[in-house]
Amino acid sequence: MSPQLSRRRALVAAAAAGLGLPAAAEAAAPARRNGRFENLRVATYNVSMNRSEEGQLLKDLATGEDAQIRAVAEVIQLNNPDILLLNEFDHDEAGRGIELFQSNYLQVAQNGKSPVHYAYSYTAPVNTGVPSGLDLDGSGSVGGPEDAWGFGEFPGQYGMVVLSRYPILTEQVRTFQNLRWADMPSNLLPTEFYGEQIAAQLRLSSKSHWDVPVQIGGSVLHVLAAHPTPPSFDGPEKRNQRRNSDEIRLWADYLSTGSRSRWIVDDAGTRGGLDPSEPFVVLGDYNADPADGDSWPSAIAQLLEHPRVRDTAPRSEGGAEAARLQAGANTGHRTDPRLDTADFTDDPGPGNLRVDYVLPATTLQVASSAVYWPVQGEPGSELTGSHPFPTSDHRLVRVDLQMRA
Repeated sequence: MSPQLSRRRALVAAAAAGLGLPAAAEAAAPARRNGRFENLRVATYNVSMNRSEEGQLLKDLATGEDAQIRAVAEVIQLNNPDILLLNEFDHDEAGRGIELFQSNYLQVAQNGKSPVHYAYSYTAPVNTGVPSGLDLDGSGSVGGPEDAWGFGEFPGQYGMVVLSRYPILTEQVRTFQNLRWADMPSNLLPTEFYGEQIAAQLRLSSKSHWDVPVQIGGSVLHVLAAHPTPPSFDGPEKRNQRRNSDEIRLWADYLSTGSRSRWIVDDAGTRGGLDPSEPFVVLGDYNADPADGDSWPSAIAQLLEHPRVRDTAPRSEGGAEAARLQAGANTGHRTDPRLDTADFTDDPGPGNLRVDYVLPATTLQVASSAVYWPVQGEPGSELTGSHPFPTSDHRLVRVDLQMRA
């Protein structure tokens, strides 16, 4: 989407409206220049702002009074990221949802929190809910969410949005919505389940993969955004486990040189991955825990152990507390519960997992990182309670970086 307001003008407008800026706190430090460097907070948040019917999210956004959306906005205001990826935000072609979310929720004080302003945003179509015209689930009939290119009741359900205080270089964005799974060398595609004809047409990304360049002073930061399919809800063929792993691998290959990235072709027909000199951050809900849950073996390790990627291991004490109090499947987990980012069903499972990631390039300076999950009784803990969740079953994950301006 085209920017409508510069960051400077947005802040001036906020001051003129008497809205003010966030108080000086570690969790709400705005971006600022520091000599030759720019300090910025980058975050990802699965906001669960998907609705069961097309157009319902727009109705909820128009009221300014939806309790869940207000709570989501409050979490964002408390953390005040400069660049933010939202997962599970239903897509609409006109971008009206983004406008309403900003004007009716983010730019309105929630429970006394300082409003936040994003002059730039980006969204694009995703595969969820888009009819494939094929019998993908082997049911003998065609139609419905299981036969869409990505599971969804309608086109755009579970979409994505990037919000930024810095200019988004929209004309340079690369998307990979139409990239075919079969084109990935040594893929995990279960061809025997789908059959040769259908397997050759399948799209790899269940939503989409985006490389969104953001101008940070004189530098460009590539925001690599995605939301791979959950590695569950399938049969013995493990088609969703396999797809999740290969969706993660797409970014691992994209960050690699030579033949590992040469197979990748974006929706505009440009071949290859990200130049080794370019700084980046991988963002999103990847639906894969390093050790627990149902994901394909070592799926997320493809990124966590990539030579260009730094895992800062964001954590919280609230995650550890929740795992202890909820018990169930959590008692057998191997991943440190302080790293958990999602509060899933504990009995029978999978329990709480680490599935949301902010993974910067090893060339970037990292100041701090965290998962926003307060312990019970702390301010903000009412926003991350148990089911029914006031916000989402996922937690916001953030990393503070320094980039050359």
